[in-house]
Amino acid sequence: MANTPYPESYYAASANAVPPRPALQDDVETDVCVIGAGYTGLSSALFLLENGFRVTVLEAAKVGFGASGRNGGQIVNSYSRDIDVIERSVGPKQAQLLGQMAFEGGRIIRERVAKYNIQCDLKDGGVFAAITAKQMDHLESQKRLWERFGHTQLELMDQRRIREVVACDQYIGGMLDMSGGHIHPLNLVLGEAAAVESLGGTIYEQSPAVRIERGTNPVVHTPQGKVRAKFIIVAGNAYLGNLVPELAAKSMPCGTQVITTEPLGEALAKSLLPQDYCVEDCNYLLDYYRLTGDKRLVFGGGVVYGARDPANIEAIIRPKMLKAFPQLKDVKIDYAWTGNFLLTLSRLPQVGRLGDNIYYSQGCSGHGVTYTHLAGKVLAEALRGQAERFDAFADLPHYPFPGGQLLRTPFAALGAWYYGLRDKFGF
Repeated sequence: MANTPYPESYYAASANAVPPRPALQDDVETDVCVIGAGYTGLSSALFLLENGFRVTVLEAAKVGFGASGRNGGQIVNSYSRDIDVIERSVGPKQAQLLGQMAFEGGRIIRERVAKYNIQCDLKDGGVFAAITAKQMDHLESQKRLWERFGHTQLELMDQRRIREVVACDQYIGGMLDMSGGHIHPLNLVLGEAAAVESLGGTIYEQSPAVRIERGTNPVVHTPQGKVRAKFIIVAGNAYLGNLVPELAAKSMPCGTQVITTEPLGEALAKSLLPQDYCVEDCNYLLDYYRLTGDKRLVFGGGVVYGARDPANIEAIIRPKMLKAFPQLKDVKIDYAWTGNFLLTLSRLPQVGRLGDNIYYSQGCSGHGVTYTHLAGKVLAEALRGQAERFDAFADLPHYPFPGGQLLRTPFAALGAWYYGLRDKFGF
């Protein structure tokens, strides 16, 4: 079988060394078969192993091949739709439970990094940057909302204050979340994979799940082997394909683009982001950026609906970077890549169970780094019979895209065009 390597990216080029992992070539038995070795799958596997389950993880390519190893590397709290939107949709009781969980993912990441000594350049502090007065009003109400749910590490920043943390003239203010932060995302997922193996879990790479035999004792088939399990966790997200048709109809892979500069040197890097916080702006089609451990700028933004790879990523993203930081006009771009995240129509994650023993979580809609770590814990709780938090997610309404898979891309692109106009003209 063909060996699928990591796509070229700064993260792949600077990844920590890892042992080669075999492809599955025989029949194995386990308590839980996890499909997908990204954050959701490995977070689930870790929580299950810590609670005595036998776990086998199947990965179609390499650990962290998908969004987990290619994202912007930002620890951003809450969900892609905030708790007030959820409250209007599902009522105060369910929203209360989801609100309490909205800040847990970042804590789980920090616990994992500390417990398993994961080297992933973890830094504290994330900035939401406002370009318009309307966005600043939104941040003020967001701070009040998050504080209602016990999240207090927040500071509103006026224009003078935000200039102390980011050397960009576009912003009129912002909000600093000290429980936010940033990481080298591929090194985080590689460290989590090593932790899974340290607890006796098994990870097979180059072993795509090609068929699930459902029933009392489900079986996951790969090209050269199969896994018999009591439970299955489906954690393929934007890279699941059509393995589970019920899930494919309710979600859409979307591409986002990222570039990384050459090393900037200590002085230039510190002049851009003196406290080494990460930043995202408040536009609907937002830009996000941060420094790496070796003082490069990682800058991302833009969405390609339907997950096509654009021909020239640098041509899309570099102008955005120069709008924020014109002082980088002579800086070389060393890496440019794209990766897919999974969008849902509601922008809320889809969590559920198929039959009695197949569990899934998907559709982080761009808020995956923290949510996936929480999802792993919630899925593991459900398998142990503690389903209250799982049910709070599972009861969120799921909607298919209008027109099914054929029309979902043009509908979403039309929506993005509309929101792009809103961002541009501030209405």
